[in-house]
Amino acid sequence: MTRFIFAACVTLFAAVLAAPSFAADLPTPGYRGPSYKGPVYVGPGFSWTGFYAGINGGYGFGKTNWSSGAFSTGDFNVNGGLVGGTLGYNLQTGSWVWGLELDGDYSWMKGTNTTACGGTGCETDNNWLATARGRIGYAWDRFLPYITGGAAFGNIKAGQAGSGTTVSTTKVGWTAGAGIEYAFLGSWSAKLEYLYADLGKMSCDAVTCGGAVTDVSFKTSIVRVGLNYRFW
Repeated sequence: MTRFIFAACVTLFAAVLAAPSFAADLPTPGYRGPSYKGPVYVGPGFSWTGFYAGINGGYGFGKTNWSSGAFSTGDFNVNGGLVGGTLGYNLQTGSWVWGLELDGDYSWMKGTNTTACGGTGCETDNNWLATARGRIGYAWDRFLPYITGGAAFGNIKAGQAGSGTTVSTTKVGWTAGAGIEYAFLGSWSAKLEYLYADLGKMSCDAVTCGGAVTDVSFKTSIVRVGLNYRFW
């Protein structure tokens, strides 16, 4: 009997010692378990991928040169406005944007050297200019600075000023430049761009161009703005 009472006391004493530990594991009244919050949703960033079309306009300023075995005008200025349309496609991978762009502009660039061509002046005109270019840009969300380069196409028209007789030839040259584009509203974006274009030289016959077969060159710098609409 004494042993039984002793064993019971030991068991009760052990239970008392274990009670605080057990109580610590019990849930607090009103406790509803751990709270797990999902990650905050962040929508997709702006993407430049897609086809687009637009309009552009600007100003060109450059140099032309008439040269033959008999004379040379040296470089003289050509300048004038341009306006036209644009088609293109962009593909964005990460922050890099890869694109192809085509444009065609009416051109009013022209210039006259009044000291040659029999005193009437040697006149060079450019009536249209088009380019087919690749573009590589690095996007900061809606800002896209880029470099660009490719082929240039256009006409070089030459003749003695006031004669009414000219020679016009379509030439293929090259172009390179840079720009920045900003997507400001939905599918709309605006750009500011600089291009340098070299159409090489055309040959003008002796009757039209001052009594000797003459090479006429055309090089120009173009600054223009554009407005594009993207088809997502």
